Amino acid sequence: MSNVAVVGAQWGDEGKGKIVDWLSERADVVVRFQGGHNAGHTLVVGDNTYKLSLLPSGIVRGGKVSVIGNGVVVDPWALLDEIARVTAQGVKISAGDLKLADNACLILPLHRELDSLREDAGGGIGTTRRGIGPAYEDKIGRRAVRVRDLADLATLDARLDALLAHHDALRRGHGQAPVDRAALRAALIEVAPKILPFAAAVWEVLEDARARGQRILFEGAQGTMLDIDHGTYPFVTSSNTVAGQAAAGSGIGPRGIGYVLGITKAYTTRVGAGPFPTELEDETGRLLGERGHEFGTVTGRKRRCGWFDAVMVRQAVKVGGIDGIALTKLDVLDGFAELKVCVGYDINGRRLQALPATAPEQAAVRPIYESFEGWSQSTRGARSWADLPAAAIKYVRRIEELIEAPVAMLSTSPEREDTILVHDPFRD
Repeated sequence: MSNVAVVGAQWGDEGKGKIVDWLSERADVVVRFQGGHNAGHTLVVGDNTYKLSLLPSGIVRGGKVSVIGNGVVVDPWALLDEIARVTAQGVKISAGDLKLADNACLILPLHRELDSLREDAGGGIGTTRRGIGPAYEDKIGRRAVRVRDLADLATLDARLDALLAHHDALRRGHGQAPVDRAALRAALIEVAPKILPFAAAVWEVLEDARARGQRILFEGAQGTMLDIDHGTYPFVTSSNTVAGQAAAGSGIGPRGIGYVLGITKAYTTRVGAGPFPTELEDETGRLLGERGHEFGTVTGRKRRCGWFDAVMVRQAVKVGGIDGIALTKLDVLDGFAELKVCVGYDINGRRLQALPATAPEQAAVRPIYESFEGWSQSTRGARSWADLPAAAIKYVRRIEELIEAPVAMLSTSPEREDTILVHDPFRD
């Protein structure tokens, strides 16, 4: 039996929601370990659709312990809103079900304001304006307010002094008035008794679960190519999104993670600015977006669409230590006469087998494609290899070769049962 980390292997939005929901039914504990409420998972459970941003997917299953790890930056008001929304859908959430790391850093209104000021000033990268980046900056700058600080007014006052000394200077540079310290302090004092019942030393929760042989599912947000270190910098998120962060972002040792499952679509999408070698700005790209319902769970922003990029996914496999992939949305490709997969990049006549490190070079690469015969039969709802047309199987097998990782799961619709299981990650 193995604990499993689930990460995106593209630029996020790979369909992780369905996969983590499928796996969470088999898990005892589900952990979010990075990001904030700038990313989301859509779960379809029976007749109910749940849109989660901070809450781990296990929360809708009942009988699971759901953990928000220290690697997550938490907007307490957004968390309470999400709890209220999910509760209104009939999900019961208690302090026994949900554990919030007491050493997680908070996103405050001043972070959201700074995020928007920077985007509006020009040169933005298309953030969600939810304060994620500025909150991580304060974490690294050792001036953040953490969950545990809400429990002691003297500590909270000291943290606010350190925080506002920095932010008031930034705000002056943007022509803004200083933060209303009294209002912010009052808001935090008001929210504290609503948040603190969920606070816990989650590393102890996870160590106890590990010692008792429970199955732990680590649920990542965004994707590998948005990783602050390994992604298409500077067009990236503000946290590490690779599987290695599951350990640091939750307080479990790296040996506690036995299997890494990478999620990737059968084509490629991206939200926001940044390089996208296989992007299709034509009718094919429009059709992929229309068939795949390519709009962000959190923001509703339209996703850019393109052919599958095997070079990028292979890079994600190597960097993230991915053992196997879950290939999603194969059914979106039904009916295309011809499919293409990027098998290399050309830059000024040189062939590359990985994305270059700098943004100008990333923007300059051109895809080298391998073409495949499409299929006219529907793959939607297929639950075994026998249900797939031969051309679809050939496409999947070639992807395995190109990315140098096996397909462990194959998803053929948003419905959780429409999944071909090749290898159960929990039984590694």
